[in-house]
Amino acid sequence: MSASNAASPWSYFNAALWDYNVALVQMLALCPALAVTTTATNGLGMGLATTLVLMCTNAIISSMRHTISPEVRNPVMIGVIAGVVTLIDMLMNAWTHELYKVLGLFIALIVTNCAVLGRAESFCLKNPVIPSIMDGAGIGIGFTWVLVLIGGIREILGSGTLFSQASTLLGPNFQWMEITVFHDYQGILVAILPPGAFIVLGFLLAGKRVVDRKRAERRARTHGELVVMQ
Repeated sequence: MSASNAASPWSYFNAALWDYNVALVQMLALCPALAVTTTATNGLGMGLATTLVLMCTNAIISSMRHTISPEVRNPVMIGVIAGVVTLIDMLMNAWTHELYKVLGLFIALIVTNCAVLGRAESFCLKNPVIPSIMDGAGIGIGFTWVLVLIGGIREILGSGTLFSQASTLLGPNFQWMEITVFHDYQGILVAILPPGAFIVLGFLLAGKRVVDRKRAERRARTHGELVVMQ
């Protein structure tokens, strides 16, 4: 999505949530989307970490866009992303250590996330700081809701719970999020195994296509009615 496709910073944010969703449309960052989403809590933690990285790196790279030489553009961007990821990795280790142990290597692997480097290359080097931050927030939150949805579906089907261990992983203030959906539930084992992640993602992709088609049909009908009225 380029600057010409949106008129305001909010439009960058809104488009990234659905129309240009990093997981469901661009099909990027699928490794963490499939690997860490055994629970909704894990998906939420990974998504928020990625969102913070995107917003920080977008802001830094956008503010440096006039001073970065094209010859060293990629090394500089990778260095900025690596520095921000390292800082967030250390903060999570210090403040949310249980969640840090669960997510493990996948936090550090945000450095190699194509979505982060791709937005820096295609958007932040061409746009001011505020639109870049909004774009990063939209991309990150769009990625987060997909992770939480995948994790939530897998957790409900596999364990009969939702946001289990939220108080342990995120802190005692998040105990209210822990829900037992089905009591005395045996669970569907495949849901929390790797094949379950692919199955759930496939249904989400199909669902998005259906919703997009319905929206397009509705817009076409509305446009046709307006043409007739004119």
